[in-house]
Amino acid sequence: MRHPTVLALLAVLLILVLVVVVQGAGTPLPGNDIGYEPDQPILFSHQMHAGELSIDCHYCHVGAERSRHAGIPSEQICMNCHRFVAAPLASVREEEAAATKEGRPVRPVLSPEIGKLYRAQGLGSDGKPLPGAVPEPVRWVKVHNLPDFAFFDHRSHVGAGFACATCHGPVDAMARVRQFSDLTMGWCVNCHRASNLSGLPDGRPAAASTDCSTCHY
Repeated sequence: MRHPTVLALLAVLLILVLVVVVQGAGTPLPGNDIGYEPDQPILFSHQMHAGELSIDCHYCHVGAERSRHAGIPSEQICMNCHRFVAAPLASVREEEAAATKEGRPVRPVLSPEIGKLYRAQGLGSDGKPLPGAVPEPVRWVKVHNLPDFAFFDHRSHVGAGFACATCHGPVDAMARVRQFSDLTMGWCVNCHRASNLSGLPDGRPAAASTDCSTCHY
């Protein structure tokens, strides 16, 4: 029978070999996807919505304050605004000018990207239901993916006063969202340790756990 120490060394060696192979193949390790910026079904710009228009993150990601997950905005949340704003103002003004010149009613103007949102709701360019159209949710691609063995709760961090940018970076400057932080265990633990030393953003003392069972149970 082989000695337990030898088996342990062989296991460690195997893990190291797997890491080298995976990294050599260009596949990122779990939680280490800095710069991951997948294509989305709709060209949604956080730079415009969160930056130029100053829409609060929690208006769209309603679960961040009271749920483990921040949540993906429903199409209805998008339609709260886009049933009134269906195209850039310049396009609307261009159509109004053309209608006046041609002596006809102004036609609804719907941009290609917002049109995808309308179609997902089964709506026509006039915002009315299309006969026979079946609504289908927009299939957004998740950007921040933690391993299944790691537990993270948005509400505890938001409740502690941390801004979204602490983990997600300057999303309000991103035309397309990408992963900003590596979200590795060391990154999270270091943040907990720093918070315990400096306190929470609002000045309260912090008691951020560094116990393994907090995130792995």
